[in-house]
Amino acid sequence: MVFKPNYNLQRAERDRAKQAKKDAKAREREDAAALRRKAEQDGAAPAADPEEVGNS
Repeated sequence: MVFKPNYNLQRAERDRAKQAKKDAKAREREDAAALRRKAEQDGAAPAADPEEVGNS
């Protein structure tokens, strides 16, 4: 006996997969941006302003 297709379930599964893919892609972009920011900070960190050091 063939089962009647459950279109709502199939649609929900497709939507879940699509959202998971979008989340993974967004997470990768966030990680890349964080690495870029960290690299920029590391490059700028050794050159401290003398005014900021004197005010502490």
